[in-house]
Amino acid sequence: MSQWPDTRILDLFCIDLPILQAPMAGATSPEMVIAVSEAGGLGSLPSAQYNVEQLRIALDTIRAATKKPVNVNFFSHTMPEIDPGRQTAWRTRLAPYYIEAGLDPAMSVPAGGRAPFDSFFCEVVEAYRPEVVSFHFGLPDVELVRRVRATGAKIISSATTVAEARWLADRGVDAIIAMGFEAGGHRGNFLTQDMATQVGTMALVPQIVDAVKIPVIAAGGIGDGRGIAAAFALGASAVQIGTSYLFTPEANIPPVHRAALEHAGDDTTALTNVFTGRPARGVMNRIMREVGPLTDLAPAFPTAGGALAPLRAEAEAIGSGDFTNLWSGQAAKLAQPLPSSELTIGLANEAIALMKRLARR
Repeated sequence: MSQWPDTRILDLFCIDLPILQAPMAGATSPEMVIAVSEAGGLGSLPSAQYNVEQLRIALDTIRAATKKPVNVNFFSHTMPEIDPGRQTAWRTRLAPYYIEAGLDPAMSVPAGGRAPFDSFFCEVVEAYRPEVVSFHFGLPDVELVRRVRATGAKIISSATTVAEARWLADRGVDAIIAMGFEAGGHRGNFLTQDMATQVGTMALVPQIVDAVKIPVIAAGGIGDGRGIAAAFALGASAVQIGTSYLFTPEANIPPVHRAALEHAGDDTTALTNVFTGRPARGVMNRIMREVGPLTDLAPAFPTAGGALAPLRAEAEAIGSGDFTNLWSGQAAKLAQPLPSSELTIGLANEAIALMKRLARR
């Protein structure tokens, strides 16, 4: 008999522990995915940090090291048309920082951005057949979803409201990630752009559980066994954890990001769109304070980041995170600096022990 009160996600994904490591673009390494999956959780590889060939190489690395189920995550946004006027306004706003850093404000910058799921990425899924495929920002078009499902993969996506959860359920996803306002990184919202009405995890999870018949995975502000136990008490079948894995040695983040996480508190993060053009939660820094955190000047996702790249490089070279996206959720203080495997098993054991103590009362 399972020690977990709800085993639907364990059965659905064929995993031992109801812990999903969040797919954090720019931070998650193949080594992290391998360690989490080998520990019994679900390691998640963010494809948004790769092009197609790089993704194949990463999946080769993972498949060579583990036969356990893995999740491959994709963004499902629509690329915007380039808006020269908005790009010019953005470069003008950033020009004083270029001058301060000794850079030419008119210098060429990277295009910036993350590629959405398309037929080329779908071919990788068809070739490697990951056990789970997850999406952020809704779902791709119906034909692409059909092709993914034909591989046998379980399909999941994030919802930040009950309406988004119902939308996903109506389109046949196998499980829903209920992403609370506390979560770090990019919001998964796709039916609303109103950040003022986004919902916290404690309120969101039970309402989504009541609204859909498929399993719900709680995400946002969960950093220890107490959070996992609370998620199950609210009706979740599993949890997705991101920020805690940023403290692991397998996390691929710069030293300035690690330093920011070590000093992060409950009130030191904010939602910002200055780094990519889309709201994401990170530790407050200079560019967020002086330009945002949320600004209408930022070009549409994912085109805002290119202009910040030279500033970030210059700042990080002297040990400053003033222009780095320091993604973090609100519960960074709960994180334990352990290897990914030990963290996964430790979180599960802590949650089980707590649930047993509560059951005896």
